[in-house]
Amino acid sequence: MKVIVLGGGVIGLTSAWYLAQAGHEVTVIERQLSSAAETSFANAGQISYGYSSPWAAPGIPTKALKWLIQKHAPLKIKPSMSPELYLWASKMLANCNQASYQVNKSRMLRVANYSRDCLIELRENHAINYEGRQQGTLQVFRNHAQIEAVAKDITLLQESGTRYQELNVDACIQAEPALANVRDKIVGGLRLPDDETGDCYLFCQQLVTLAKQAGVTFKFGTDITHLNKIDGKISSVSSSIGELTADAYVVAMGSYSASLLRPLGLSIPVYPVKGYSLTLPVLNDNCAPVSTVMDETYKVAITRFNQRIRVAGTAELSGYNLDLSEQRKETIAMVVNDLFPLGGDMEQAEFWTGLRPMTPDGTPIIGKTPISNLFTNTGHGTLGWTMACGSGKLLADQVSGITPDIDPQGLDIYRY
Repeated sequence: MKVIVLGGGVIGLTSAWYLAQAGHEVTVIERQLSSAAETSFANAGQISYGYSSPWAAPGIPTKALKWLIQKHAPLKIKPSMSPELYLWASKMLANCNQASYQVNKSRMLRVANYSRDCLIELRENHAINYEGRQQGTLQVFRNHAQIEAVAKDITLLQESGTRYQELNVDACIQAEPALANVRDKIVGGLRLPDDETGDCYLFCQQLVTLAKQAGVTFKFGTDITHLNKIDGKISSVSSSIGELTADAYVVAMGSYSASLLRPLGLSIPVYPVKGYSLTLPVLNDNCAPVSTVMDETYKVAITRFNQRIRVAGTAELSGYNLDLSEQRKETIAMVVNDLFPLGGDMEQAEFWTGLRPMTPDGTPIIGKTPISNLFTNTGHGTLGWTMACGSGKLLADQVSGITPDIDPQGLDIYRY
């Protein structure tokens, strides 16, 4: 079967890979000149299976009000008259209760843990080097209220079979020795030993090479205009290089998926949540992180590559704006300087921003749509790389008409 995948970020790429492994003739259409040139380019570098949690959680509305006046806040909202923003925000607020949180987090963990198995298999079967490290994620707490609040997450981790370790300050330092320099700033942590790290952009470039060897065709530098429907099915894709046809179509365009689907009468609540990152050279190994450290207070991740440190965080609701905010830079720079002083060279830091495709319940939208030959794989938020391989394999099975390895219930467009 001929399949066209719309979007060449990490989600579109893994979708194409697993579709090709299933024996399909696959073409990827991507507007950039290479894979992972937008949201996947300079993300946090985390593959955080156990940290897969919806932002819509009990207590978030109250915290959000406090963040509005806090200088270094995890969330910033720019006033907007966008009806999409208000609709998305209202749906997110409706999910900020314990019952919804448990359902949404369990769905996310289902995809994330499956993705872990798929990535391990990919890495075992193919030579792929993306500066990956399999040394876990350490979530550090700056106050005891955060330790008490994480108890509910631990219950869900137990139910999903996700390994975890509750650590005191000394154990945190054992996992991340450089924290010894700032031990007075933390009170404990939660370590997820099966989490991984790496450079998502490097991963994608190597997977493109493998996908080409497997027969996938890439049409980079190609703009997608719209999808055409005849007799209840997608008949073609209109693009800057003309009409392209296939038997099945997969929309994996991140934050831009919603606008492509809207003319077809399909409404998905995917909104662009802007995130920022800094990438800086390592100055001193003894003062730098070993793997990923997540600062729970500021929601900032600090990830170690071979000779670089990636610092990423903040959530800004400002539509499709890609301007670089100096205030956001100050926040993520403050966190890395606070926890790992002298670890990296801030003078050479590269500043970046990208749009995360967020759903109001945190769960991606994977699978069938009311149009029989149209599928979606989008809405992964901050967890695109974490869920990429599992999402791609699940999507490929559904396109192929194969019973998936995991239960797809609650993961597709029909839950809305």
